[in-house]
Amino acid sequence: MSCLKNAQEIAGISLLDRAFHYGDGCFSTARVRDGAIELEALHMARLSLTCERLKLKVDLSLIQQSLSVLEQQFVQLNGTLKIIISRGDGQRGYRLPDHVADVWVFFYPHAVQDFEIQKTKSGVLQQALGLTMPSLVGLKTLNRLEQVLLKHEANQKDWEEALVTDVQGSVVEGVSSNCFIRLNNTWITPELRYNGVHGVMRAEILSRMQKFGIACQQRFIDMEEISKFESVFFCNALTAMKIATELNQRPLNVQPCTELFNILQLNQIH
Repeated sequence: MSCLKNAQEIAGISLLDRAFHYGDGCFSTARVRDGAIELEALHMARLSLTCERLKLKVDLSLIQQSLSVLEQQFVQLNGTLKIIISRGDGQRGYRLPDHVADVWVFFYPHAVQDFEIQKTKSGVLQQALGLTMPSLVGLKTLNRLEQVLLKHEANQKDWEEALVTDVQGSVVEGVSSNCFIRLNNTWITPELRYNGVHGVMRAEILSRMQKFGIACQQRFIDMEEISKFESVFFCNALTAMKIATELNQRPLNVQPCTELFNILQLNQIH
């Protein structure tokens, strides 16, 4: 792993960094292939929006500068990139410091291949998401305690990924993914009005579905509908499609997912 702060190599974090004290910042995780960030426009748009909502002053060009530095260290730049925007050092208390935020880039080198379909047994977790402050809905902030606890529950059930509901009884997403559901021969993805993350792969899939004329509803999905789900798949920036072969030990139909993967050419993500 390599770590850069504002495009300079660094091996430690300040004890006054607000990311450590308050989770004051945001992040995005992406695949890098041959030096290029996959779905870069979507990642950058989400980071820009998040920084605006969080009142973070930031120079996002430092991300590309960091890639240039990394390219000098590696023959080929392939792997996973985690971009963290921290408000930086601050004094005790919540008051915002008046300086530019820090851009951290963590690079994990590994081979990057075309996306392939993945499969997993899955289910619905008992723990529920709460409702989020409206201005923070959809953002990928550094506060991920909900996901930490949900991931622990999923691991206890030996599920790689699982469906998560909220306190209002609606299906929201996976633990670390968005989800698409086949119900009554129609594709649906949960409307993320009160919680959840607006994932870049979800946005890409919705765009491609529209391009190929495949209808997909964005609506609230009640927990009572779960027993009627025909197919389910999860997606995020690192996994284009992870199909649930069963949900709470009930077999699901995999074929509509594999057909959609091929139609949308999800093996080809740039």
